[in-house]
Amino acid sequence: MTGLVLLGDEAIGQGALDAGLSGVYAYPGTPSTEITEYIQRSKEALERNVHARWSANEKTAMESGLGMSYAGKRAMVCMKHVGLNVAADAFINSGMTGVNGGLVVVVADDPSMHSSQNEQDSRFYGKFAMIPVLEPATQQEAYDMTRYGFELSEKFGLPVMLRITTRLAHSRSAVVRSELRKENGVKLPTDLKQFILLPALARKRYKLLLSTQDKLEMESATSGLNRIEEGEDTSRGIIVCGLAYNYYREVAAEAGLNHPVLKISQYPVPVELLNEFVKQVERVVVFEEGAPILEESLTGVLENEYQIGGRLNGLLPRDGELDPLLVKRALEIATESAREIPAIVKNRPPALCKGCSHIDMYNALGEALEPYGPGRVFSDIGCYTLGALPPYNAINSCVDMGASVTMAKGASDAGLRPAVAVIGDSTFTHSGMTGLLDAVVEQTPVTVIISDNSTTGMTGGQQSHATNRLFEICRGLGVEEEHLRLMNPLRKHHEESRKIVADELAYEGVSVIIAQRECIQTASRRLRSQKSVKSVKS
Repeated sequence: MTGLVLLGDEAIGQGALDAGLSGVYAYPGTPSTEITEYIQRSKEALERNVHARWSANEKTAMESGLGMSYAGKRAMVCMKHVGLNVAADAFINSGMTGVNGGLVVVVADDPSMHSSQNEQDSRFYGKFAMIPVLEPATQQEAYDMTRYGFELSEKFGLPVMLRITTRLAHSRSAVVRSELRKENGVKLPTDLKQFILLPALARKRYKLLLSTQDKLEMESATSGLNRIEEGEDTSRGIIVCGLAYNYYREVAAEAGLNHPVLKISQYPVPVELLNEFVKQVERVVVFEEGAPILEESLTGVLENEYQIGGRLNGLLPRDGELDPLLVKRALEIATESAREIPAIVKNRPPALCKGCSHIDMYNALGEALEPYGPGRVFSDIGCYTLGALPPYNAINSCVDMGASVTMAKGASDAGLRPAVAVIGDSTFTHSGMTGLLDAVVEQTPVTVIISDNSTTGMTGGQQSHATNRLFEICRGLGVEEEHLRLMNPLRKHHEESRKIVADELAYEGVSVIIAQRECIQTASRRLRSQKSVKSVKS
């Protein structure tokens, strides 16, 4: 079949399409966004009418994917690691309901927190849900494991997690495609009570899930994704998981190392394979991106005592990404001292774009808040989180999607006046609406500013569910119309904007200000596109 040069994310998208995908469900989240975007741009997906619209949040995506699986078709759900927290309710329970059509859940972890609040390891969730987890090391493996994931899912009647990390998601390599598989037809589950988790039925499903674990471990032992690579120098045995395999191989080639290697790409890891490997070596070093999940488990499954080195004993740092330099240090290979980075390429803090609507919103808010003093603004995750940096210093929290509204409510309940929430339009429809409903029901004195730039700006300008709907949504949730205000965040309207904010800060009830102006980046792209169309027509 044809070869392509693809990002890891794109390889997963193509692998899913070639595996007979009928629908992808996702909410934009770096570093997972490009999977869905690739499918949205695919001519094949368009011709086959593959579902590829953005979901309101990761929970709705997970549930929609499970619904497509219920109907017998193959579905994929994509998210970043913190998005799995949002989807956790449905994700964990899907291990008990099982699936009908194949269901692959792709989770992109972000070690070193390049664009995230934390660097949690999604393999914990896979282990908790007791489902198979696949972890590719290369773009080709990402493609192949996506296809295998659907087969594995249908073989065992379980969802399958495909766990990747930032470096694999956003680097390119050649990928050779396999033969296209036709999509499944609609087919209901054989047991129409399979997805009903009433306690009496759920207990049976849980026993079934438990009874499947030995079979999953046997599958991991025979699939070929976990393998031992022999080596003559048995003073160390190297266990590598996923992307870490590439780092070790790079160092080994450069330093002439010839240690035995156990490459792990499928979980649960077979206990027999681990014991077979460690018996060959004097001590073990574990390289895995993220948390020391495998390293921790080794102490409980190995038959004899072995010296195990990794993130737990300080051989490797507990946080951040792995890289060849860290691998060298762990293997006691001499390294050059770090070179000073020239000033021209030193890191510079991110900043809001020139002309961004958030700037004018923050200027109005800051001036209106001056009589009250600092420390009263709860914010959220988006471009506008940069309001925490100078020169604005405008916000005091960023915890998780939607937390701005609920934290402002809690602070108000504690007696803080005024309590302000700043949230973006896409984040509001993702998980801010329920918090606003809480405030409306209790008539909590809180001012919610929805900074509406009509897109999901932070991840590249994807479609926002909130566009042209915010006013009606807030009114429908019960916000009084006289305290549901529209604001045009432009410098020339600064005094009017400041007065709107000041008035609502003084109100002892729920008020919502929609600061509405199109994202400067999407507006520029739209205008360029319109000019291009006019040029072609003329």
